[in-house]
Amino acid sequence: MAKPVIWWVRKDLRLSDNRALKSAIAAGGPVIPVFIWDEVFETYGAAARWRFGLGVAALARSLEAMGTRLICRRGRAEDVLTALVGETGAKAVRWSRAYDPDQVARDTGVKSALGSLGVDAESLPGHLMFEPWSVETKTGGFYRVYSPFWRAVAGRHVTEPLPCPSMIPGPDVWPVSEDIASWNLGASMQRGAGVVSQHVVVGEDAAKARLGEFVDKRIEAYKDRRDFPSEPATSGLSENLAWGEISPAQCWHAARRSVEDGSRGGEHFLKELVWREFAYHLVWHTPHILDRNWREGWDAFPWRRDAKSPDVLAWQQGQTGRRFVDAAMRELYVTGTMHNRARMIVASFLTKHLMTDWKIGQAWFADCLIDWDPASNAMGWQWTAGCGPDAAPYFRVFNPDGQLEKFDRDGQYSRRWLAENETNPTETALSYYNAIPEHWGLSACDSYPDPIIELAAGRARALDAYSNRSF
Repeated sequence: MAKPVIWWVRKDLRLSDNRALKSAIAAGGPVIPVFIWDEVFETYGAAARWRFGLGVAALARSLEAMGTRLICRRGRAEDVLTALVGETGAKAVRWSRAYDPDQVARDTGVKSALGSLGVDAESLPGHLMFEPWSVETKTGGFYRVYSPFWRAVAGRHVTEPLPCPSMIPGPDVWPVSEDIASWNLGASMQRGAGVVSQHVVVGEDAAKARLGEFVDKRIEAYKDRRDFPSEPATSGLSENLAWGEISPAQCWHAARRSVEDGSRGGEHFLKELVWREFAYHLVWHTPHILDRNWREGWDAFPWRRDAKSPDVLAWQQGQTGRRFVDAAMRELYVTGTMHNRARMIVASFLTKHLMTDWKIGQAWFADCLIDWDPASNAMGWQWTAGCGPDAAPYFRVFNPDGQLEKFDRDGQYSRRWLAENETNPTETALSYYNAIPEHWGLSACDSYPDPIIELAAGRARALDAYSNRSF
């Protein structure tokens, strides 16, 4: 019988449009799908660990429905894979390519170790539409600004998504699998898991349905209405893209068809997909964007770096006294996500009005987001803080009250998430108190907090800091 091929499952939790899976099947012989909770995934925050685990379990169910199974192991990726090769006699390993430095380092070590054993180890594209090294400026360098990056790729061919395979051949004898439930990946979520679980949309089938519903009903108004947080105007697909339950190519072609059908919002959605690509383009070429100021000259900027200050705690708890900021931070705790306009507002408030280092906000999002993505999270925070790519004007300070008046004039969004001083608080606002740590000691019966800073004073302090530094 032909030797098996291991399909190393990572953040590509889907069967359709999966080139690594296709390559594993094409290699001939049985395919052994393997998921490893490895040294990289061990570093993930509470919400990401929990949500990733849900996605893995959904993929396992899909594989079982096809008459095969998912082998789950925990440990250092190189050690687990070399052990599995020894157990199964596998001749090859296939996986979807990654681009952030932690995963690249892991994958490089794995490929070297497998190669020394005579195993055919290969990574395939699938997480992005455009490989970062394939998009170059006219002078041969990488792009540092989004707009020309968009123009460079907008007309490029994106390969049509692959269909789901009709069958995945399995081995006669399967290696032993660990029980993913025993890993208790949601332990750090504590009681919040029960609340956030009401808002997740898990798995490949659900992701495809979500994309279809968006294209059929909402993409037309996407450009005009996507900044209004009380409206269901966005796709919600960041959660599914983060874990590979749907591919960017699947989203691209669905939106492209809507553009061809005359949709006014379709092109803007395509631009948002390319913004995600741009984030990974920068991570590949300038990996320091993940943990250091991207722009030179910002290391001495006088941000406050006390992650346990009263101001930071008030921001984390949604207790700043600014309704847009507080509503958004509570939305994050209840749903594990946050509207994109709101993400900009809370990031601006923390880094500019409160003059707090963007890395403190980045870390909080990494712990709380179910759609956490290392590239998008880092670029978003640095863009808003002013020290990142495309952050022009870097001295722009969002006024959260003005933004609320512009994008939530009737107060639907803020009432959805803020319970204090409301005669009949919404269920979503009350659910915040069931999700937060009990030791915070917060109650819906409390009075809404006074502002922790006056907006004019905070803005003036930030602008003074900007004006007194050299760029």
